[in-house]
Parts: sequence; C-alpha cells; structure tokens
Amino acid sequence: ISDTDQWKALQAHVGAIHKTHLRDLMADADRCKAMTAEFEGIYLDYARQQATTETIDKLFKLAEAAKLKEKIEKMFNGDKINSTENRSVLHVALRAPRDAVINSDGVNVVPEVWAVIDKIKQFSETFRSGSWVGATGKPLTNVVSVGIGGSFLGPLFVHTALQTDPEAAESAKGRQLRFLANVDPVDVARSIKDLDPETTLVVIVSKTFTTAETMLNARTIKEWIVSSLGPQAVSKHMIAVSTNLKLVKEFGIDPNNAFGFWDWVGGRYSVCSAVGVLPLSLQYGFPIVQKFLEGASSIDNHFRTSSFEKNLPVLLGLLSVWNVSFLGYPARAILPYSQALEKLAPHIQQLSMESNGKGVSIDGVRLPYEAGEIDFGEPGTNGQHSFYQLIHQGRVIPCDFIGVIKSQQPVYLKGETVSNHDELMSNFFAQPDALAYGKTPEQLRSENVSENLIPHKTFQGNRPSLSFLLSSLSAYEIGQLLAIYEHRIAVQGFIWGINSFDQWGVELGKSLASQVRKQLHASRMEGKPVEGFNPSSASLLARY
Repeated sequence: ISDTDQWKALQAHVGAIHKTHLRDLMADADRCKAMTAEFEGIYLDYARQQATTETIDKLFKLAEAAKLKEKIEKMFNGDKINSTENRSVLHVALRAPRDAVINSDGVNVVPEVWAVIDKIKQFSETFRSGSWVGATGKPLTNVVSVGIGGSFLGPLFVHTALQTDPEAAESAKGRQLRFLANVDPVDVARSIKDLDPETTLVVIVSKTFTTAETMLNARTIKEWIVSSLGPQAVSKHMIAVSTNLKLVKEFGIDPNNAFGFWDWVGGRYSVCSAVGVLPLSLQYGFPIVQKFLEGASSIDNHFRTSSFEKNLPVLLGLLSVWNVSFLGYPARAILPYSQALEKLAPHIQQLSMESNGKGVSIDGVRLPYEAGEIDFGEPGTNGQHSFYQLIHQGRVIPCDFIGVIKSQQPVYLKGETVSNHDELMSNFFAQPDALAYGKTPEQLRSENVSENLIPHKTFQGNRPSLSFLLSSLSAYEIGQLLAIYEHRIAVQGFIWGINSFDQWGVELGKSLASQVRKQLHASRMEGKPVEGFNPSSASLLARY
C-alpha cells in the first residue's frame, strides 16, 4: 500500500498539517460540523484530530486503493481472509439474525450458531430457575468461568459493564460471576474465596481443551470440587465451552453440557460465542445477553452497508492509520468516562495489539512502515490523576474519549451545583479542549504567573483526540461499542495489508516455556542440574 500514489499523497500532505494548530482548525465551524458522524444515538466527533476535510478525502482515496470495501465484503462472505491459518473470519455470524445467510466453505453457518444459542438459552433458564441442582441438591448461584486471553477479557469487559445497569443488576440478584484466567495459584485462591463448592458451577472455556494454563486451572478447581463433594459431583458442577468432546468426556464433564464454537471465531473475537454468551446468560439471563448481541449486530450491518463518510468503524480505523503511519504516533489512550467501562481498555488492548501487532504483510513481506498501536487506558477521572500529565505535556498520544449521557446509577445531592454524573462529564468535555488548545505563555503572563514558572505551566496543545457520546449504557450499547472497536481494528489491518486474525507471536514463548517446565521437573524430582540454557537464564533458574 505504501507504493501507491494515494499513500504518497498523504505523506506529502503531512507537511501542510504540521503547519496547522488545532486552535485554528477548531475555529472553522464548517470543518467541525463536517467532522462528525452518528448512528443510532452513538455520536462521534473527530474535529479534534490533526486533520482537515482534505485529509479525510485523501484517507478515503487510500481506502479505495487498499480495496477496503472489497475486503469487508470478503469477511462477511466467509472468504478465508485469515490465509495463514486458512480460515474464514466470521465473528459477525455469532450475532446475525436467525434468518441471515453467512457461508463458510459453502455452508450457511447461521443455523449452527443459533443451535448453540438455543441450547444456551434453555440451559441458562434451567440453571437460573433452580431446576439444575448440585451434588447435594442445592441450586447453584455462583459461576466461575475458567479461560484465558479471548476466553476471559471480552466476557469480563461485558460483565463489568452490565453489573451496574439497573435491568441487568435486577436479573443478577443473589448471583455471582467470577473469572479465573491466570495460572498463578493466587488467581485460583481469589476466584474461589468465600465460595461454597455446593452452590458453584464452573465453566471451562478452551476450544481444544488443551490450553496449558486453562487446563491446569481446570484440574485445580476440579480438585476443589472433588475434595469437598466427591468425584461424582464433577458432572453436576462443571460444564465446558469446547469443541473437543472426547477430552471433555475424559475430564468428567457430560458432553451434553459442552457448548461448541468454530474455527472461524478467533479467541479475541469470541465474546459473542458461547465463550461469553454462556457465563453471561447464567448471570444475567439470556434476554439481557440477546440485547447485547443485537447491539453488536446493528453495528455489523452499519459497517457493511454505510458509506465510508458516515461509517463509524471505517472513519475510526482510517484516523488510526493516519495517526500511526503518517503522523508517527505509536500509542492510543482509551478513556471511558464511565466506571462501568473499566475493563474496556484491557479488552481492546488484546483485540488491537494481538490483531495488528504484525511486522509483515499478509503475503509475508516485511512492512516498510509502522503498523499496530500501543493501546492503554483507564476510566476518567481516574486517569487524569495518573497518566494525563504525560498526555498534556509529554508525548503526543491520540485519545478516545467515551462519554455516556444517562448514568447507570444517577446521584443528585441536595445543595450540590451539579449531579455526580454531571461532575464526571464536565471533565469529559473539558479534557479534549485542554489537549487541543493548550495554554500559551502570553495567557500565563496575562494571569501574572511568575516568569520562572511559565515554561512549566505552558501547554503546547495541538494534541489529537476524538469523542464518542452514547445515549445510555445498557446491554445494547455495550454490544455496539464492542463491535465498533472490533471493526475499527479490522479496517486498520485491511489498510495496512496485514493479517489481523492470526497470532503467531504468542507461540515462541509457549514453546520455550515447555523446555523450562521439563528442566524444573528434572531439577525438583531428580535433583538434576540446570543444563542447555544461556548463562543468564541458567543462573536465574538456579536461583529459583
């Protein structure tokens, strides 16, 4: 893509942008109005990007050169766009309407998806009604979901966002959902603290039922159940999300209580499969989760059918490419002004960095430009008291500000100037302007700031951000937000010409860990010395 005229036109355009300042760009009312988009009550304002309407036009031309429309269609049509693993990429099928047709290998996968959804719906109703009982005859009210990476971060984000939604909270009364991911035994201890095995159901989430960390945790939790309730309790207290029914059965779980998903679902894109839908339905009931799926589906449709000028994921993806590959900003801060979205940044971190953290093109050629973003974030206003100092006066980091009009838990205190939510949102509106405009030495002098402090109190400004404003934060909007980020990341990968759907970078460390595991076993069980490692690793291992 960097050999095209459209890419070179954007490179040539960077000089013109460097001559502008957001203070001046923001004074242009027509530009500000043009740099907005809206879909179903989600409002995007990207006027605070270091860009003009000309920049946006050039980015649309780049999208054409990269065949973006064609690549989006290929994804929805089930073409094997994950070429290194020879797989379709069909997380959109997980939330498609029942009558949709989405093919992979010439077979419509939507009926298979709905067969699993119907099974989850039925199981969760049986479970929540108290008809499903444990080994001692008690109904189960606690769920521990055991899985790592995509089997954990996505479902945790949705669970955390739903916890304080009034409708979801009402449905979850008297229930607990916890997640166990890390193989660190401390995480096991925390996830089962104060839980009674008698009233606990464990969901093991592993497609192959071979993921090292997940299966060791599964065996550890199984031991916790068996030591308290006996071996016959396993089938009453453990279920699985897996496609390996043979290993599920050998583990002691009834294969009828295994919920499948497919090779065309990548782990980090799997929250809308049984991976997320099962534990979330057990906690909140399927009707709430169905709204979440419908929200995601609404964005899928918007992404596929809207013109690029109005297409939220396309606009966001193109702006990210502009910031990373042309303006040279390697990071992005995700700043939701909503405590309910506190687990959004960790999920997007995986979604983005595992998808687009690639150094070669889809054809295996070393990239001559930077791709991928370093993602991090915290809810506002917590982040303001943490890392905003660097964003205001240190490095330039483009920011995503996410605000919600209607709080999940409104509080109005008598005698206060504004409600608690308005206090929060005052910061949501102020921070992007502080970043864009900054504060000049002249302004400081007019405020009689002493001369020696002026360099320290000067803000350069001209720091890009964009703002999302959501009408509210129910299950539907949470689904929409998830899908916006999923598709934005795909757009970036499609433009960069990389495979956003494989993750070979996670393999090497795993294979080296198996050598270490063998050494630890040999040293601990047979007293063998540390051998076959470099001097640094050998001395660290000996010390351990």
